[in-house]
Amino acid sequence: MTRIGAIEAGGTKFVCGYGDETGRIIDRVSFPTERPEATMANVLAYFEDKQVEAIGVGSFGPIDINPESPTYGYVTTTPKPGWNGFDFLGAMKKKFDVPYGWDTDVNAAAFGEAKWGAAQGLDSCVYYTIGTGVGVGVYVEGKPVHGLVHPEGGHIITRRHPEDTFEGFCPYHSDCLEGVAAGPALEKRWKVKGSELSVDHPAWEMEAYYIGQAVTNTILLLSPKKIILGGGVMHQLQLFPLIREEVRKQLNGYVSAEEIASGLDSYIVPPGLGDNAGLSGSLALGLAALER
Repeated sequence: MTRIGAIEAGGTKFVCGYGDETGRIIDRVSFPTERPEATMANVLAYFEDKQVEAIGVGSFGPIDINPESPTYGYVTTTPKPGWNGFDFLGAMKKKFDVPYGWDTDVNAAAFGEAKWGAAQGLDSCVYYTIGTGVGVGVYVEGKPVHGLVHPEGGHIITRRHPEDTFEGFCPYHSDCLEGVAAGPALEKRWKVKGSELSVDHPAWEMEAYYIGQAVTNTILLLSPKKIILGGGVMHQLQLFPLIREEVRKQLNGYVSAEEIASGLDSYIVPPGLGDNAGLSGSLALGLAALER
C-alpha cells in the first residue's frame, strides 16, 4: 500500500489525514485554523509517525502556485491573521522531505471529484464551495486550472436580487458572490444562522438567485461537463432544485446540450465524495506529486 498524506487547509478548520492510491481515506483528524504557529504545530505533530511517501495540500487562498516564483508555496493576500505571506510549503518541507502537491482547497476538491467522485470519468468539472466563504475549483482537460494565479470565482461581480438591500460583507468587494451568498452573508442579512432558517424561508430563493447566476456564468464561460456544489450552505438540500430552476431560467434555452435541456438534476449536483471532497482531492494532489 502507498501511504499518501493529505491536508485540507481551510480558513475555519484544518483536516489532516492519509490514504492510499485508490483514494481510500484511512485516518483523519481536524482542528480549528488558528495563527500559523499553533496550526502548523498540530499539522507537523500529526504526520510525525505516519511515514507518508508524499503529501498533498489543498489550501485556502489566495496562494502562490507558480513553481518558478520565489514565494511558491506561500499564502499571499488573505485577511486571516498571521497567514498573509506565510511560507506554508516551506514549513512542511523543513520537517518532511517528500514530494508535495500544492493547490487551492477548491481546485483540490475539483480534482478529487474528477478522480473519484461525481465527475469521475469526465475531463472537466467545476467545484463551488459555499460556506464561510465562496471558492471555485476548475478542472479542465484533465488537470486543475492555473494561470496568472488561480481561479477566484467566489469574488465575481453579481447582479443584485431586486429585493436585496444587504450591503454585502466581503472586505474587498462588498457585494461580490461571496459577499452576498456565503454563510456569514446569510447570517448578517437574516440575523440568524442559515441552519436555523426554515426550508421555505425566502432566504433560499434569494440564495439560489445568486448561486444560479454564478453557475450560469460558469456554464457560459467554461462549458464544464459537471458542476458540483459543496460546502456548509449546500447542506440545505432544498437549494438544489431552486438553483437548477434559476439556471434554466437564466440560460433561457441558449445553450444547446441535453444535460441542460433535460438533465440538470444530474449536471448540477452535490459532491460525490461528500464532505471528504477536499481531503480526497488533497490526497489526489499528493498521489500526482508522487507519480511525477
